[in-house]
Amino acid sequence: MKTIHALLILSIPAIGLMSCGAHSATSETTQQKQDVIPVKLLPLGPSSFASSIAVSGQFTTDDEVLLSFKTGGIIQRILVKEGDAIRQGQVVASLNLTEINTQVQQAQLAYEKAQRDHQRSLNLYKDSVATLEQLQNAKTALDLSQQQLNAVLFNRSHSEIRATHNGYVLRKLASEGQVIGAGTPVIQTNGAQSGNWLLRVALSNKDWAAIQLRDSAAVEIESAPGKVFRGEINRKSEGIDPATGAFYADIRLIQAAPASIAFGLFGKAMIYPHAAVINKAVDKWEIPYDALLDGDGSHGYVFVTNDGKRAHKQPVIIAGMEKDRVLISNGLQGVQAVVISGSAYLTDNSPIRVIP
Repeated sequence: MKTIHALLILSIPAIGLMSCGAHSATSETTQQKQDVIPVKLLPLGPSSFASSIAVSGQFTTDDEVLLSFKTGGIIQRILVKEGDAIRQGQVVASLNLTEINTQVQQAQLAYEKAQRDHQRSLNLYKDSVATLEQLQNAKTALDLSQQQLNAVLFNRSHSEIRATHNGYVLRKLASEGQVIGAGTPVIQTNGAQSGNWLLRVALSNKDWAAIQLRDSAAVEIESAPGKVFRGEINRKSEGIDPATGAFYADIRLIQAAPASIAFGLFGKAMIYPHAAVINKAVDKWEIPYDALLDGDGSHGYVFVTNDGKRAHKQPVIIAGMEKDRVLISNGLQGVQAVVISGSAYLTDNSPIRVIP
């Protein structure tokens, strides 16, 4: 009986030790599970920059003209309406000529008097009555009156507006009976009949820098659904528009435009930059702001993973920043995915668990 009691006493510490060992192993396993950080990933390819740029804008032409009178006055007639087709040389508006005709008559009378004065001085000079200086002064007065007459005749000829080319009336900016000053726009026209249509699109800084003149584009027009028209970059703005804060480019249609196209019509296009076509593996990536850590100028860090099990701290070069993304130009070559959520809890080589 004493032997059994002794064995029981000896076995109690052993059981306690086994219990402590089991508890220690369980705690270690729990700690390991807690160290696995749940994260969200952004898969990366060779480059997350597409080789095309999506844009939208409105159709216009490169020959829009604001027509005005050479002199001021009262508008007598406007012979066209908005949307009318016009021909080159066609009269589209005219001024009341009462005032300008009076000016012409005054200049004509002054010229005729200068002619008489010059003839009288010439006759007197021949008779040695007038001096050479008097004759020269009379000739100068005649020449001045001739130039004044030419000026008022020119103004009268431009007291009517003629179309500078075939096209359409876009806007009528004044009305009959209105008093206007010299050079005030009266009618806006364009040469839409020539089919020289341009899609004017707005571009961000990055897109403006990526495109070049003669880059190809695929254009879609709302009035011609289901059809795609070939185009090319015809012009790039050399400065930012202060009203919109954007750069602009014109896409010229290089195939016959549909009859249903009109000034101001909305269109969209896909631009294919020539540089991107030649070098399709440009090493640039777009990542969310949340993925970037310790950004300092052009340098920063991100956490990356190639196996989805462990995260590694990776230095990167920042190429620029847009409204909701960071542009990375170097450091992500060969990387499968970037951590975009949970980065704040990671250290280099931390175990991770990918969540949707």
